[in-house]
Amino acid sequence: MPDSGLRHGRQGGMSNGNRLLTAGVTALAPAIWGSTYLVTTEWLPPDRPLLATTVRALPGGLILLALTRLPPTGAWWWRSLVLGTLNIGAFNFLLFVAAYRLPGGVAAMIMAGQPMIVMILAALLLGDRIRTRHVVACLLGAGGVAMLVFRGTAALNTVGVVAALVAAACMAVGLTLTKRWGRPEGVGLLPFTGWQLVTGGLVSLPATLTLEGLPAVLTPSNIVGFAYLTTLGAVLSYALWFRGIEKLPALAVSFLAPGSPVVAAILGYLFLRQTLSAVQVVGAIAIVVAVLLAQPRPPRSRPRPGDCPVSADPAVSGPASPPSVSGRHR
Repeated sequence: MPDSGLRHGRQGGMSNGNRLLTAGVTALAPAIWGSTYLVTTEWLPPDRPLLATTVRALPGGLILLALTRLPPTGAWWWRSLVLGTLNIGAFNFLLFVAAYRLPGGVAAMIMAGQPMIVMILAALLLGDRIRTRHVVACLLGAGGVAMLVFRGTAALNTVGVVAALVAAACMAVGLTLTKRWGRPEGVGLLPFTGWQLVTGGLVSLPATLTLEGLPAVLTPSNIVGFAYLTTLGAVLSYALWFRGIEKLPALAVSFLAPGSPVVAAILGYLFLRQTLSAVQVVGAIAIVVAVLLAQPRPPRSRPRPGDCPVSADPAVSGPASPPSVSGRHR
């Protein structure tokens, strides 16, 4: 298990530009997940969400393990099972249960509480400080998702509400534990991603075979859709997601997840002729603002005792200053 101090040290050493670049690359993962709504409705067999979950995770994970030939060892057998279940298998299963039982985007609204859970878990398990702007970002992000996805009066189904709450908790706990445990030394990002995809797919496989079964026929569009889910929707997106968890604070990563419904709404508007109201546009803007608020800010540099201030531009700073009494050089 990597030393937590080392992980935090690496984060602290990143420049502001590198942080923004890393956040932008990590945001590609929920953006891809947002596109899966369009792929599912247009290219996949209807009413088979569990099949989509299993095919999305298991083949891609097996391909990664076959290419890297690096299975888990020691404690990482059970850790991979825990992370794969929380991040992929149980999370997707519960999310689909909620989506089928809660109309009007209520499931997405409940899932918007996930960063709040991460904020608390990160304080307890990772020692991260809860700041006022983090609380404001949580409230703003939840409100933005509500404005983006909620339409009309929706009846609340108890099973659906519980499923959405547990799904949000699974995602939050999985993200936090991924951050806490890190990545085992000597293991690359691809095998680490493959471990979780395989375990997540194996967790959802029994429910798929029992509740849905396999389709009798697959059309060419079905094959293209499943290929998209396996490659971009699983292998690439989860590798980017786990990379972001490794390099950014847990809360900052959790706030990138609401980008998924934003991308889904935009693609629905562009390709499915769905309308976007003024309230939904405001909600999308609120989500973007919440993401920016939650991102880490560069630490303020403070002069050390004995250091002499030097201009940042060597062209105007003159000749190099002689060593100070303490022996340190600028």
